[in-house]
Amino acid sequence: MAPTPTTLTAIAGEKTLQQSFVRDEDERPKVAYNQFSNDIPIISLSGIEEVEGRRAEICKKIVEACEDWGVFQIVDHGIDPKLISEMTRLAREFFALPPEEKLRFDMSGGKKGGFIVSSHLQGEAVQDWREIVTYFSYPVRHRDYSRWPDKPEGWRDVTKQYSDELMSLACKLLEVLSEAMGLEKEALTKACVDMDQKVVVNFYPKCPQPDLTLGLKRHTDPGTITLLLQDQVGGLQATRDGGKTWITVQPVEGAFVVNLGDHGHFLSNGRFKNADHQAVVNSNHSRLSIATFQNPAQEAIVYPLKVREGERPILEEPMTYTEMYKKKMSKDLELARLKKHAKEQLQDSEKAKPEAKPVDDIFA
Repeated sequence: MAPTPTTLTAIAGEKTLQQSFVRDEDERPKVAYNQFSNDIPIISLSGIEEVEGRRAEICKKIVEACEDWGVFQIVDHGIDPKLISEMTRLAREFFALPPEEKLRFDMSGGKKGGFIVSSHLQGEAVQDWREIVTYFSYPVRHRDYSRWPDKPEGWRDVTKQYSDELMSLACKLLEVLSEAMGLEKEALTKACVDMDQKVVVNFYPKCPQPDLTLGLKRHTDPGTITLLLQDQVGGLQATRDGGKTWITVQPVEGAFVVNLGDHGHFLSNGRFKNADHQAVVNSNHSRLSIATFQNPAQEAIVYPLKVREGERPILEEPMTYTEMYKKKMSKDLELARLKKHAKEQLQDSEKAKPEAKPVDDIFA
């Protein structure tokens, strides 16, 4: 097997996909990156501050989307289009840098923030076809600017402003969900204790054999809520039937795709879905997306904030977010290990089968 590349952009021109990126058939894309669906609602936040006005109508749409898919898109969100444009432009410039420049911020080996191919998670069975830059941006006191790329010029300052604006927007959305649960509007934010934020900039280069791989494997986000900015290429996909059918989310200029995570799902006692999603790639266009993950503090307690009449808590007992996260990761890695083991056993049994003899030899 060819060695794992240090950057994807260095090998994107190859004709065949390296084996480390090839997924099992049941994990491969079923729907094209540009076969767009309108199933995911697009919600305007214009008027969300009007207590006597449009707020109730907007809240109702957000709640319905969270109960239905756990995914929706927002427009008229108040984030300056110039800031979005700058963040996107600088991100593209970073990924266009020579490999040695990007690798100055290599985050392999457990470093907190920087550049890597596929994912910072250990023990991956198959790699994702993407390059990423990760910023750990909140709490502000934990920022390590030595792990924030210093090229292109100005990206650090723009990222600071972007992360601050996205933190405010996320808290506004959590207020809506808190009110929908019949709680005080700060309830979900308070449940996060000291909210953590991680900005992950994803770059998906053109792929030689996109039908064999994924840009980002199927998953649910572990945190509270995620805000995703994506370009117009397409590739984000969602499912709500356990992966039997998939839809490709229609890109909308300047919109944020909002995903509910596992933490938000548990706090709502399962009322709000944790978005089941993945990203596919293509051979025609590279794609850029910026995911801002809003997560609880490590010590935050995970347990339903409200259990409606006639329901039971979906968790047996409270746990910390760290415990919840470790449990999730262990389960995912164990499932991957079991799948790999079953595949190897099948291959071994195929090899062990005796060769079929011609009929004439059998009756000779």
